[in-house]
Amino acid sequence: MLQVTRMRKLPARHAPALFAFLLSGVMSLLVSSLAVIRQVGWVDGILGLCVQSWLPAWGLAFLVALVLVRPIRKLVGLLVEARG
Repeated sequence: MLQVTRMRKLPARHAPALFAFLLSGVMSLLVSSLAVIRQVGWVDGILGLCVQSWLPAWGLAFLVALVLVRPIRKLVGLLVEARG
């Protein structure tokens, strides 16, 4: 488990936005890199091509995640049983 000891933590109210930021970053990196590699193959400079594709995708994915987080939570609530 990652230990964060000397770093100042964000207030808990920022957890949903931070979660959306990190998850959208990882997912957009994977998807955009896969698309680039499938399109051009393993060529010299593939890392730069992946980053060029990823950064705009991440920005869009993060904004979409922020906008859709509440409706998706409601949908999940309708599809799963409540605890207890």
